[in-house]
Amino acid sequence: MAAELEEKTDRYEHMLADALAVAEPRPPADTPLGAAAADVTEMAESYLEDGRHFREADDPVNALASYSYGYGWLDAGVRMGLFAVPEDTELFTT
Repeated sequence: MAAELEEKTDRYEHMLADALAVAEPRPPADTPLGAAAADVTEMAESYLEDGRHFREADDPVNALASYSYGYGWLDAGVRMGLFAVPEDTELFTT
C-alpha cells in the first residue's frame, strides 16, 4: 500500500504542476473575474507548495491531499471559464 500511495502522490504532484504550467487566465487581470482567476491560481500554487512541504516532512497522506485540493481549485477554475487550456490536454474535465 505504501508504494501505491507514493505513486499516486507523485502522479498528483506532477498533474498539478503541469496544470499550473498550461492554464492561462482568460479575463483581464484588472477585472473582478481576473481577480478570481488570480485567487484560484494562488490557491493552487499554495497547495502545490504545501504538498511539497508535507513530502519533505515524510507525510505523503497530507501531501496527496494538498495536491488534490490544489488540482480541484484549478480544475474548477477551468470549468468556470477563468482559464484557457490546450484543447489536446487530458489534465482537465473540459
